[in-house]
Amino acid sequence: MASITMSNIVKRYGDGFPAVNDVSIDVADGEFMILVGPSGCGKSTLLRMIVGLEDITSGDMVIGERRVNDLAPRDRNLAMVFQNYALYPHLTVYENIAFPLRLAGASDQEVEEKVRAAADTLELGEHLERKPANLSGGQRQRVAMGRAIVRNADAFLFDEPLSNLDAKLRGQMRTEISRLQKRMRITTVYVTHDQIEAMTLGDRVAVLKRGVLQQLATPRELYDNPANLFVAGFIGSPPMNFMPATVEGTTLKLPFGEVEIPAEKAAPVAGKGLLIAGIRPESFAEASAPHAHNVSDANTFEATVDVVEWLGNETYAYIPFEAPPEVQSQLAQLERELDGEVVRTQLVITLDGSSEVRSGDTVRIWMDAAKVHLFDPSSTENLTVDLSRAGRVPDREPQEADAATASSDPASSAR
Repeated sequence: MASITMSNIVKRYGDGFPAVNDVSIDVADGEFMILVGPSGCGKSTLLRMIVGLEDITSGDMVIGERRVNDLAPRDRNLAMVFQNYALYPHLTVYENIAFPLRLAGASDQEVEEKVRAAADTLELGEHLERKPANLSGGQRQRVAMGRAIVRNADAFLFDEPLSNLDAKLRGQMRTEISRLQKRMRITTVYVTHDQIEAMTLGDRVAVLKRGVLQQLATPRELYDNPANLFVAGFIGSPPMNFMPATVEGTTLKLPFGEVEIPAEKAAPVAGKGLLIAGIRPESFAEASAPHAHNVSDANTFEATVDVVEWLGNETYAYIPFEAPPEVQSQLAQLERELDGEVVRTQLVITLDGSSEVRSGDTVRIWMDAAKVHLFDPSSTENLTVDLSRAGRVPDREPQEADAATASSDPASSAR
């Protein structure tokens, strides 16, 4: 096993487009690091630079104690698992797993021992004589993982390995990958566009946007203290609510009414004028519900519910509101950056599944004001968190990156 150090990594294509722009990440020995972001953010390009499938324009890539910028992929001792499995259809499961060992000239005894051990770990023992065409998607992905395991590589690299699986199988494979990594404690870099995978698998998560690292932190820190509007909107399902807001003293004025926020939330935004308030759907409760016994009369407001979605264990209530042009433009930009994730001028509230709220009802809603985040509408920075503690990466989105993004063909950007 080995650590992976990326220092000021840049990948610039021939048209000048910076697919990866000054990214620095330290992956500790044995750590499970997630690279996450929407399509075009540069996460797969960064992974391919680690393994050596993409040249590095500038910066240093260090694996263990070796600078590997100029090393061929075969000399880096890394094992990569692809989205499309990349299995040999004419070989059995046994021979697919054994392939890197045979390529390295391992003895038959070593091949037998390592293949059997990997098959036992991945519960593939009874399928070793099958061909890939006779396996399910999950079994094929386990074969690809088995081929990586037998190599005794310094690190595992996963490039969206679960994207081709259905939702139920993705959940099962997430558990298997997490269990395997914890047992082997091998350094792992995992690329995904799925924030649920990022939150459930990673020791730490690096959130990228247009090739620039936005925040690097634990899943809980990303959820509780997002560094900016983009991270706040990307992490969490349903996404965080965003509303126009102003603060006077410790009073937060929202489209639905006024609530009192803690002094430590109010102090950083004193005199800031128009803000964007962000609060997650689960930070609300129906004030009149029988189970809401800890809800006080403070920080409540009345609103008319437009749409209700009942999911059994929980209910989503949608409440529209008006927003000034400055806020609407930022939310429209955020929606484009989040691969079309809908970020509208409506409040989404998560209620208990036993709630009897219906469309058209006027209900009294309580809001946990301590969990409000306040963002600058211009910079999109979160003004109510300690950025050094939250793992915020200093702003370094050069103007040339924005210009290149505006002028380049989207098809040329990194996946």
